[in-house]
Amino acid sequence: MRDADRARFDELFEAVFNELPEGIRERFEAVPVVLDDVPDRALLEELACDADDLCGLHTGVPITHRSVEDTPTLPDVINLYRVGIVAAAGGWSVHTDSVGLVRGGPQAVREEIRVTLLHELGHHFGLDEDDLERLGYQ
Repeated sequence: MRDADRARFDELFEAVFNELPEGIRERFEAVPVVLDDVPDRALLEELACDADDLCGLHTGVPITHRSVEDTPTLPDVINLYRVGIVAAAGGWSVHTDSVGLVRGGPQAVREEIRVTLLHELGHHFGLDEDDLERLGYQ
């Protein structure tokens, strides 16, 4: 990813994050968000996917699966992947896709950041893919 696109993405991320309700933003105090261009090669191989396919990943133990008897683990982390999010949004430029849908542009990237951020936070709180789909964060 070019530096200009990375800076553009990061500005959108900051705006999205700051627009979240305070109660939601506070939840991120327990789970940091790391912005990366793409996942590392080992993760892509493990998940059998391409960099364009992965928008985010929650790493850690969901709080609904924790116990006071657990042995200490590494802290939870939410990774957001710039390349995957921009690809899922349809790119930086607004265009009409092959089926006639308008896709892409900064607003679409912004919305994909919001959905991905809340999706991964949902995993932190123990929601699975079906739960997140019902809530519209898929």
